Amino acid sequence: MKKKNTITLQTAKKWAKKWRKEEGTYNEHQRCRAFNIPKIDLQEVLAEEGVESIRAYLGVNDDNVEKLMIVGVDKNNKDMISTIKPNELGAPGDDIYDMTKPCPDICDPGSPLNS
Repeated sequence: MKKKNTITLQTAKKWAKKWRKEEGTYNEHQRCRAFNIPKIDLQEVLAEEGVESIRAYLGVNDDNVEKLMIVGVDKNNKDMISTIKPNELGAPGDDIYDMTKPCPDICDPGSPLNS
């Protein structure tokens, strides 16, 4: 079964590295406050064999859009990511999910956490 909203390890590493590189000055110029996470991303990562929890990494894609990348974490607190072929989608249990959308623009203007 093809999973929805997955990205390659190579893409995830690139986005995370860009976030860390720009983090010091990035938030001075950006308005990101939160992320909207599709239900399917959480359902699919939690359904993976051996997943005990999830971890989210921050990243910035090539269009300078903030991303929250979600991976499964095993009982030993290890990310369930294969590093064998980082430029390909992972085998089952190796998926990195991301179809998150930053706020703004996907926001709840009435939320007390957004004021």
